[in-house]
Amino acid sequence: MNATDVLGGHRIVPVVVLDDPAKADALGAALVQGGLPVAEATFRTPEAAAVLRRLAANDDLVVGAGTVLTDRQVDQAIEAGAKFVVSPGLSASVVRRCQDAGVPVIPGVATPSEIMLALDLGLDTVKFFPAEANGGLATIKALAAAFPQVRFMPTGGITVDTAPDYLAHPSVAAVGGSWMVAGDLLKAGRWDDVAAKCAASTALYAPDLHPIVQGVTA
Repeated sequence: MNATDVLGGHRIVPVVVLDDPAKADALGAALVQGGLPVAEATFRTPEAAAVLRRLAANDDLVVGAGTVLTDRQVDQAIEAGAKFVVSPGLSASVVRRCQDAGVPVIPGVATPSEIMLALDLGLDTVKFFPAEANGGLATIKALAAAFPQVRFMPTGGITVDTAPDYLAHPSVAAVGGSWMVAGDLLKAGRWDDVAAKCAASTALYAPDLHPIVQGVTA
C-alpha cells in the first residue's frame, strides 16, 4: 500500500498535537463521527506514542505518526500502531527505516533538490512543508510542472478557507490541517465541535458525503 492509498480516499489529514492520552479515545470517536477517520498524531509531546497507541486501538481510524525525526521514533511509531509516517523534512535514514518496515512514509520537502532526493529514494508522494511560508499553491504549481510524477501533501498554515484551492490542483493528493483539531478544542474536550468541523472539512472535497452542513463554523 502506498502513501496515498493508506488514507483510504480521505484528502484532509487532521494533524493532532495532544499531550493527554486519556483524551485520545474521545478524539478518535469524534473523528469517526465527523466522517474523517484519519489522524496524524505528531511526535511533539512526551506522550505522543501513548496518544498514537490509544488512537490506533480504534479499528475505524487510520492513524499515522507525524513530526518523525529519527529512526528510533520510526520504531516507536510502528510499535504503537502507526499505519504511515510523516516527517517535516527529508531524512534518507528515516525513509529507509520505514521502507524496511513496509510502512508508507511521506517526507517533507520545500525545494526541487529535496524532491529529486525523494525520487532517488523511490518515493512519489511528499509533504510540502511549511506550505504557506514557502509560497503556497503557487510554489506547488511550479514544482508540479517540473515533477509531474510527484503528488504533494501540503501542510503548514492551511485553513478551511484555503484548503479547497489546494485540493483542486491535480498534483495535490491531500492536505494536512489542524483547524478541526485545534488545541483549544482538544483542551476543552469539545468533541461535538471537532466532529462538526470534520464533517465540514470532508464536504470540501466530497460534498456527496455531507451535502448540507447546518450550523457549522468550520
